[in-house]
Amino acid sequence: PKMHRDVATVQRTFTPLNLEGVALQDAVIKVLSHPTVASKRFLITIGDRTVGGLTHRDQMVGPWQVPVADCAVTLADFAGFAGEAMSMGERTPLAALDAPASGRMAVAEAITNLLAAPIELPRVKLSANWMAACGEPGEDADLYATVKAVGMELCPALGVSIPVGKDSLSMRTQWTDAQGTARKVVSPVSLIVSAFATVADVRNTLTPQLVREGDTTLVLVDLGRGRHRLAGSVLAQALGQSGSPSVDGVPDLHDPQDLKNLVAAVNQLRAEGKLLAYHDRSDGGLLAAAAEMAFAGQVGVALNVDLLVTEGDGISDSRAEYGDAKNWAQQISARREELTLRALFAEELGVLLQVRTAERDAVMQVLRAHGLSKWSHYVGKTRPADAQIDKGKGQLSVWRDTREIFAASLQDLQQVWDSVSWKIARERD
Repeated sequence: PKMHRDVATVQRTFTPLNLEGVALQDAVIKVLSHPTVASKRFLITIGDRTVGGLTHRDQMVGPWQVPVADCAVTLADFAGFAGEAMSMGERTPLAALDAPASGRMAVAEAITNLLAAPIELPRVKLSANWMAACGEPGEDADLYATVKAVGMELCPALGVSIPVGKDSLSMRTQWTDAQGTARKVVSPVSLIVSAFATVADVRNTLTPQLVREGDTTLVLVDLGRGRHRLAGSVLAQALGQSGSPSVDGVPDLHDPQDLKNLVAAVNQLRAEGKLLAYHDRSDGGLLAAAAEMAFAGQVGVALNVDLLVTEGDGISDSRAEYGDAKNWAQQISARREELTLRALFAEELGVLLQVRTAERDAVMQVLRAHGLSKWSHYVGKTRPADAQIDKGKGQLSVWRDTREIFAASLQDLQQVWDSVSWKIARERD
């Protein structure tokens, strides 16, 4: 007999994100040290990463062995260069706010991770691991909506199949505390996507390791189309908030064609030898992605958010509305600070590319040919040698309106990023 479930959608209300008074330096430290973003070295070093000798790309990248690889790549045999690439994607925190969006983002993130290897989209196969607390109010409806969004809409549009998967549909914990009070925790709908694709030549795999030599530029391809939505982000979690889907917006993939265009554009640029490094933008946003690339290559980076911060956006330029010039200036300044946080920490879909500055116009021309130039921006440059930094160490800086609004040495930032892993390993060992 078939199982019948009587479900109803539950409309939940959320408090909008409050970024007032959040200093950029505090945000950087909180996000980089959040377990979601921070180094996973404690987990990776538990076991042997190269069993069998056919591992081409493991988690550790570059001469400093920084665990920032986007995907795993293995060889098919000991003689040739054909192999397989594997990656994962998950955006479970978004499901508490918008379950279908979390499913689409999980699939898209798995593909942007996999794109570090020279994959062809029709060859990608997905494994879907579904988890939900069936029977809880609204959860069955969220699960149905997410399965429909992924299995019946997104994957057919991408031409990607899901031949295998599993489900766990009792994701709740119940207990009685010391005072005899019944307690219960319900997990939101969770889709963990594992992506797999065969690769003709593994040697064309890119990594997040920034190249040290020469004058290079960082290009952000923003599939979020300039929205910079922060609900459900690590920044929101680090501030003890969630954000509101209606006010702050939940990251989403609105047009599958954008993702198909991205795959085609990156593969063309890779084939033409124009890409030096590649990293997807996911947990932690643009700043975390740039920081991880800098850690892997030990190269300083200067980010410029001018093109990402819309001037004024939502604030009237008329001083009369605010009574006096001082109030007007304060409003404008506060809005600029908020937009900067959104640009740096929004976890929209996108990729960060390192290209030679001399070739950046040619790179943009390729992106234009694939319909992506409108949402592609030059967001920074590498700074391999900075005489002002002690002992030649690089730094990560953020610029806005020709002014440096944040700067820290890579050594300090990497210590923040790696400290959580070190503490966990210390407790475990």
